[in-house]
Amino acid sequence: MQHRQIAFIGAGNMSRSIILGLVRAGYPARCITAANPSRPKLDALAGETGIQITQNNLEAARGADVIVLAVKPQLMADMLAQLCAEPGILEGKLLISIAAGIRVERLAQMTRQTRIIRCMPNTPALLGLGMTGLYAPVQVDEADRHFAEQMLQAVGQTLWVAEEAGINGVIAAAGSAPAYFFLFMQAICEEAERMGFTPEQARTLVQQTAIGAAAMVEQNPTLSLSQLREQVTSKGGTTAEAIRTFQEQGLQQITSHAMQAAVRRAGEMESLF
Repeated sequence: MQHRQIAFIGAGNMSRSIILGLVRAGYPARCITAANPSRPKLDALAGETGIQITQNNLEAARGADVIVLAVKPQLMADMLAQLCAEPGILEGKLLISIAAGIRVERLAQMTRQTRIIRCMPNTPALLGLGMTGLYAPVQVDEADRHFAEQMLQAVGQTLWVAEEAGINGVIAAAGSAPAYFFLFMQAICEEAERMGFTPEQARTLVQQTAIGAAAMVEQNPTLSLSQLREQVTSKGGTTAEAIRTFQEQGLQQITSHAMQAAVRRAGEMESLF
């Protein structure tokens, strides 16, 4: 991976996970700077990784080749206005946004730059198991695309979308999706407790089963999800009865409606910023 000077503007959980992933993958800590208004977060990050830290966004941006925009969407406009107040500070630099709800066109308006890549990681990136969607307009060259891809692959897998609208699909299918699984696991846990298991026993049953099921999907790439389901569903058995109930109650339709609601909300957010 090419070693460019990277500045992270914002040192929240997602920045931390990407920085940790990069350093663990061998990216030089001296090439990474994180800027954040909160000193304790910066000190902790520097202690973990050995990167450079500053509470001054301008200082971080000046020496960077790549600037990762990692502030909350509602703070983005003010932060970019501060950077753009110094003429030329963003000139010729690759901007990578991990903020939800802000389109590339809007970022270009605020920065007057065109080398912009938009990314949507999810929270398992904190464990190096993330799934990130990426979008870049046609004017972004292959070297910049490759760099962004490799940077995000330090915390999991990546998927490019051809149209920016695809990022909203990534949000529905990956960005928000960990919460769907947590909700389903919560429901199973709560029912297991009603059956007489302790909370600790119920959690062990559910989390180990979820880990095992995900591993079976990963380790059997030639089998469809429906085939994997059929392998554990004996005709007339307990699993078949449970699956029948899920289907009768409209699990597929509920899932579809929920994901489309996430897509709609993502589109609404794009009009807010």
